[in-house]
Amino acid sequence: MTTLPQPFDLSKELAHSLTMGAPIVALESAVITHGLPRPTNHELASHLEADIRAEGANPATVALLDGRIKVGLEPDELARLAALENTRKISPRDFGIALANGLSGGTTVAATLHVAHQAGIRVFATGGIGGVHRGSTFDVSADLPQLGKTPVLVVCAGAKSILDLPATREVLETQGVPVIGYQTDDFPAFYTRSSGLSVDYRVDTAEAAAAIATQSWKAGIQSAVLLVVPPPEEAALPEAQMEEAVVAAIAEAEALGIHGAATTPFLLGRMSELTKGESLTANLALLRNNAKVAAKVAVAMAAMKKPPSI
Repeated sequence: MTTLPQPFDLSKELAHSLTMGAPIVALESAVITHGLPRPTNHELASHLEADIRAEGANPATVALLDGRIKVGLEPDELARLAALENTRKISPRDFGIALANGLSGGTTVAATLHVAHQAGIRVFATGGIGGVHRGSTFDVSADLPQLGKTPVLVVCAGAKSILDLPATREVLETQGVPVIGYQTDDFPAFYTRSSGLSVDYRVDTAEAAAAIATQSWKAGIQSAVLLVVPPPEEAALPEAQMEEAVVAAIAEAEALGIHGAATTPFLLGRMSELTKGESLTANLALLRNNAKVAAKVAVAMAAMKKPPSI
C-alpha cells in the first residue's frame, strides 16, 4: 500500500483491507452534507455501508472532518458529519482552503475520486455524476475533467437529469472516459432509466465490468471507467414527469438568482417537492442499487488479482 499524504487519515479497517487486497468501495459524502434532508442523510449513509458489506466488500466513506481527509468513517464520525450544519461542499479546488482552516465538509464526486485514487481504491459508487449545465456550455462540473485523469471505476446512474445530457456525454468522450452500460444499452438519466443516449459498450456481469477496467489500466490508460446503472425499475420515474419538474425547478432557480455550488442542492430539493417525494424515493433507491453493483465489481476485481488455486 502506498503511503498516504500527511492530511489523510485511513481507518484501521481499511488499512488492513488495502494491505490484504480485499475489495473496497469508496463513497462520496456531499450527498450526506448537501444532497439529502436530515435524518434521511444519515440513514442512507448507514444503509450504503451495510449494503456494501452484505456483498462482501468494505465501504470507505470519504469526508473532511476538522481539516483532515478521512478515508473510512467510524459510526460516530458518520453520525457527526450527517448532523453538521453549514459545512463546505468539498471539490478538488477546496482541499487547500479546508485543510488550512480545519474545516469539515462532504466530498463531491471529483474530490472523492482524487482521494480514492490516492488511497489505492479502484471502485467508487455514487448517485449521478455532474456534467454540463443546461443553457451554459461553459458551466462544466469538475467531475468531468477529474474522470478524465483518474483510473477508478465509477458506478453511477448516469448524469443528473438537471443537466444538458447530450453535452455531458460529448465531454465524457472528449475526456476519454469509456461509458459502460450495466445490463443496459442506454445512458440513464438519474431518476429515469434512459436519456435517449447510447453507451459505448454493454456488460451484463460485474466480472465483465471489472475486466474492462483492469485491462484499460494495464494498457496505461489513466481515465476512469464509468459504469452506468439504470435506477431500479420500481423506483424510476417517467421521463416526461421528470423533464417537467426539471424545467420548473431550473426556472425557479434562475428567478431566485441561485448559482454555483448552491444550484444542485436547490434543484434536487425543489424537484422532490414538485414530484411529491417521488424523486427522493428514486434517488435513495438508485444510490443503494449502485452501491451493491459497485461492491460486486470490487469483489470481482479483487478476485482477478489473486493467484489461481491449485
